[in-house]
Amino acid sequence: MCQIHYSDINILYEDNHLLVAEKPVNIPSQEDVTGDKDMLTLLKEYIKIKYDKPGRVYLGLVHRLDRPAGGVMVFAKTSKAASRLSKQLRDDQLEKRYLAVVRGIPWEKHRKNLVHYLIKDNRRNIVRAVEAQTKGAKKAVLDYDVLSEAEDMALVKINLHTGRPHQIRVQLSAIGHPLYGDQKYGKYINKPGQQMALWAQSISLIHPTLRETMEFSLLPHSIYPWNLFTF
Repeated sequence: MCQIHYSDINILYEDNHLLVAEKPVNIPSQEDVTGDKDMLTLLKEYIKIKYDKPGRVYLGLVHRLDRPAGGVMVFAKTSKAASRLSKQLRDDQLEKRYLAVVRGIPWEKHRKNLVHYLIKDNRRNIVRAVEAQTKGAKKAVLDYDVLSEAEDMALVKINLHTGRPHQIRVQLSAIGHPLYGDQKYGKYINKPGQQMALWAQSISLIHPTLRETMEFSLLPHSIYPWNLFTF
């Protein structure tokens, strides 16, 4: 079982409505079958102890990050904030930008509207790119820019236009450039034990009550393969 304490979580911002924190790699966004401590549970513990709150603590999960990924996550401390942030997410007003290290160098350095149709096998927890007319397939769209190259790998900036499960991992693998360390979608290239290089670098949102645009950003830690690149 993953051993982590709420005090280990890096809090980036907090007010009466928002809680923004860094999700460490290999920590679930919410409770899963492993029983490992997850971000939602850890941050509820943080709020309960910091503010000496009795009973159950409310904290809304606005969005998710895949377990192997790290970076910026936003949570709602009130139901009003949760509702308004969820609407921003649906209306594509909550902007999420990612960094990834991919295997190989994409021949298109700047790709706008990379489009695939994805379908999820819930039993196996695997997402596949399929033909557009496939029953149950959902459209997935992202932009990417190659920022730097090193050791036959590329540092890529990604802007999501849709929020499909495993979207970045599947779409980049589908064009022949799986993420470094992705054991699920790049298993024929990556070696067991390598940590997947996907980082939620920034989130831009409209504050649910102040109505002001806010942006929170954080660079990945300087470990391999991130340390091959200059940010």
